[in-house]
Amino acid sequence: MNLNDLSIQKKIQAGDIREFERLFMKFYEPLCHHADKILNDMDTAEDLVQEFFYLFWKNRETFTLKFSLNAYLYRSIRNNAFHYLEHLAIRKNYAENVFREFQDMMPAHLQTDVDLNDLGKAINATLEQMPERCSLIFQMNRFEGKKYREIAEILSISVKTVEAEMGKALQIFRKSLRDYIGDGAGVSN
Repeated sequence: MNLNDLSIQKKIQAGDIREFERLFMKFYEPLCHHADKILNDMDTAEDLVQEFFYLFWKNRETFTLKFSLNAYLYRSIRNNAFHYLEHLAIRKNYAENVFREFQDMMPAHLQTDVDLNDLGKAINATLEQMPERCSLIFQMNRFEGKKYREIAEILSISVKTVEAEMGKALQIFRKSLRDYIGDGAGVSN
């Protein structure tokens, strides 16, 4: 780490918005291109970089450099991009599992019309419409494989609250995915 990086770190930690803006302006576009090389989606790359800078500013007081600022920024964006891709793969896997799980329960006329991409979009739209905590708990359980007790500990809530939120999430999914799974079927617990 050089003295300039240390100076930038100190200024940003102290709340120097102009220094932060200079950093943002200097690195925003190159970091977007860096993320785009991994994601092959410039819109998502831009969102990812914007989110990074938002969190960077929000957590500026605890930010410390171990290496160069340049290395820190690029490594952070690379890690965030790979984490995003990993999350997409988990969601896709879940959509495929939901599709397989409910394919036998679907009326025959719906089975031929269901497209896995459409089902994935319906799942994502449902998650976005859910209350934030409900969606978070559902994703932690179904996408990350966390048990109710783990979720309760992470979120500092009771296991009963996790159970209630999961019940709410599953009920929302049953209604939302009715076109894919028919009226009598549902997302299993």
